[in-house]
Amino acid sequence: MESNMRLDGVHHISCITGDARGNLDFYTRVLGLRLVAKSVNQDDPTVYHLFYADERGSAGSDLTFFEYPEAHPGRAGAGMVHRITFRVLSEAALDFWAARLQGEHGIEVTRHGRHLQFADPEGLGLELVVQDVTDAPLIAEHNEIPHAFALVGFEGVRAYGARAMATRQLLEGVMGAELVGEQEWELTGNSRSGTIAYDPPPDLPGRQGSGTVHHVAWATETAEHDGWLQRLQHAGVSSTPVIDRHYFRSIYFREPSGVLFELATKGPGFTVDSPVEELGKRIILPSQFESQRASIEARLTPLPDPRADWSS
Repeated sequence: MESNMRLDGVHHISCITGDARGNLDFYTRVLGLRLVAKSVNQDDPTVYHLFYADERGSAGSDLTFFEYPEAHPGRAGAGMVHRITFRVLSEAALDFWAARLQGEHGIEVTRHGRHLQFADPEGLGLELVVQDVTDAPLIAEHNEIPHAFALVGFEGVRAYGARAMATRQLLEGVMGAELVGEQEWELTGNSRSGTIAYDPPPDLPGRQGSGTVHHVAWATETAEHDGWLQRLQHAGVSSTPVIDRHYFRSIYFREPSGVLFELATKGPGFTVDSPVEELGKRIILPSQFESQRASIEARLTPLPDPRADWSS
């Protein structure tokens, strides 16, 4: 078990939608992310698993959604992430996004200095922040969004939690996080960093549904993944074994406040199925479901190509 293993910030964040077409439109056309993969939930192949990211589908930019058609609206509560934060490069980028979201698309925004807060059409809390980091920008091409203003990867998440001491012991003692603010921790690896912050939970209990976060994944070096499982076991943290998720290998566990964490390897990534230029074009099925392709595709919501009307 390596003592110097570090988590490389946020790998991906997985959420729930009840409307795949509306979700695709918002995250690709409005926010400018690229649809890099269309697959199915490996635990329930009757529903989509959609992946949005930068141009290459890089860990650190990957926002995913499980589609449960007509799912009831959810509500973030104790033990749940309630806001996802993306980085932008400048305050001029925030000006661009305030005008684009509010002026062009009628989305209510709130500006606090270097922070811009809003929500997606299903109520999922989102935020853009100007953050001075050396992490490489992870940018998707978009015909309406200049690179200088584009989203450049995750900063982190905010969650509701009530077990501060136990959570701190896990984050600092097991996961190697550093306290950087009031109830805010940073996880920094070889190439990226990411944060998680906690707020007091609301009075109403949470309810998983559309517009909520299912889990947040932290990135591991592929060679260190088994070592992380050993570290969790040594610390007495109950977790799954290593699971092959096709695009990466995963370990799942809940931190003491209840947020579901995943540790995910950086590879092999989305190009295991398709070259970069073809990402997101066809439905990718894990091998165990390939024989059921016709029946699975018949149940899934038909989705347009979000780049089909781009001028050449």
